[in-house]
Amino acid sequence: MASIGLYIAYGAIGSMALAPIYFGSFFTLDRLKSSDRKKRPHSGEFPEYSDSEDEDEESETVTTEDAYMFPVYGSAALFSMYMIFKYLNKDWVNLLLSGYFALLGVVVMTQISVRISKALTGVKLPLFHIALVHRSKALFEMRFTYLHIAMTVVSSIITGLYLWSKNWVLSNAFGLALSLSAINLIRLDSFKSGVIMLAGLFVYDIFWVFGTEVMVSVAKNFEAPIKVVAPKSLWPEDGKLQFTMLGLGDIIVPGVFVALCLRFDRQRYLDSIGYAKNKRLPAVLKGRHRGFGFPKPYFCACLAAYVFGLTTTIVVMHTFKAAQPALLYLSPACILSVIGMALVRGELGAVFGYSEESDKKEKSGKSDDDSKAEKPAVHRYNLRHQTAATPASAGELADDEQENVAAEHVLDETVDPLLSESQTTAAETRSKAKAKQRGRPKSKKN
Repeated sequence: MASIGLYIAYGAIGSMALAPIYFGSFFTLDRLKSSDRKKRPHSGEFPEYSDSEDEDEESETVTTEDAYMFPVYGSAALFSMYMIFKYLNKDWVNLLLSGYFALLGVVVMTQISVRISKALTGVKLPLFHIALVHRSKALFEMRFTYLHIAMTVVSSIITGLYLWSKNWVLSNAFGLALSLSAINLIRLDSFKSGVIMLAGLFVYDIFWVFGTEVMVSVAKNFEAPIKVVAPKSLWPEDGKLQFTMLGLGDIIVPGVFVALCLRFDRQRYLDSIGYAKNKRLPAVLKGRHRGFGFPKPYFCACLAAYVFGLTTTIVVMHTFKAAQPALLYLSPACILSVIGMALVRGELGAVFGYSEESDKKEKSGKSDDDSKAEKPAVHRYNLRHQTAATPASAGELADDEQENVAAEHVLDETVDPLLSESQTTAAETRSKAKAKQRGRPKSKKN
């Protein structure tokens, strides 16, 4: 009979899988756009203070075409790692990968810790900007606060401790931060894309786990925070900890689908109360752009299905004492939960007709004139709106002078032909009038 420590490990794995999926799904709920939002005095000016309600989260949309390619890209990356570990020095490879994941971990842990801190405290701090601009085009732009600096220092210390000790607790912290960040970053554009992605990775997982030794070999040799682990016993008799593990892919892939269900639930609620973008918020929201309650039938159903699929994976793994491809159970569970809920509610057409691609097109489909009016160049705007006490640099004034000279040259080339043409036309008109007068008969005097 298994020890109590093993069941505690299974519970810990399940908790670490559910936490990033649940909270990451809510991270994907963007702030509502309405006419109630405060406008800045000038669209080209930088905001002076940070405001968590004002920040737009960056995301990558997964389309149907992308979903078809997921198993292909995943297979190529997995097999490449297998060959690298097989023919190259494993220690050097892990050293290189550790350095890469350390830098990535600092960035991800900083972003997640800042967001959680701001969500819990509502803190509003002075906002700093760094921008690299060349001829009115922003090549690089970064915004940060004192909180970002503090969290970067803390994340760097944690990263250093992890690289020095390879402690499994710190590894789990990195894994959870990566999972949260990935679920927030990757957005499925429709349920069709989600079903294709889950179905493709279902086949991918079965092939690489049951058909070859590649998946298990890479997981054992890869010493980087790409999994969450829990010790089967904290005090083993031989002094060596043995772990049960779950790959981050088994958290992120279903988590992206669960997050889509939550956004769909919110959109259905907003449609039912008559919400429209850039209009006044419905009274039922009480002025809240984020954080309001709404029914979550698809989210709850899919999350419950994930728990069922993960439990099935653990039971089968424990019974047969062999590694299991978790997506073998998680993918069908998540897909069938959404389809089943849609059939029960009579919303199958609405589910598969839902798309977030239109929102993205709406954001990027503005005309050039509108985009220029709303987002003028940073340094140009500030030069033309600065006070007399802050003179422009010599380089900028030289730039402006050259542009004015070029404009005058073009204007001269355009206007001169027009003037010469108008003068010729006037001369022709006068000659025709004189000829007509000469040909007219003289009137007789009475």
